[in-house]
Amino acid sequence: MFATNLKTMAISIVTQEELKQFKSELLEEIKGIISQQGSNGKKWLRSHEVRKLLGNISPGKLQDMRNKGELPFTRIGGTLFYDPSDVAKVMDKCKHNNV
Repeated sequence: MFATNLKTMAISIVTQEELKQFKSELLEEIKGIISQQGSNGKKWLRSHEVRKLLGNISPGKLQDMRNKGELPFTRIGGTLFYDPSDVAKVMDKCKHNNV
């Protein structure tokens, strides 16, 4: 009745502690990627990259953050640039500790 090449799927139970550990490791990797962007020759981020890093925020929200002085930026011509370390600081300020 079943095909002979049917593979069985293993079921693993993951504890809350393992999930917390995974979350911690994932956050460290993300921070590493952000800091690496500054060290691999990419010193500046453009608005669309910052919006994506901050959870796909709207252009208006990013402008509001600039207007309030929450996120420093550099304007060259009509293009806005952001330092990755400033973006990381904003992310740290917004960090929640859900325990």
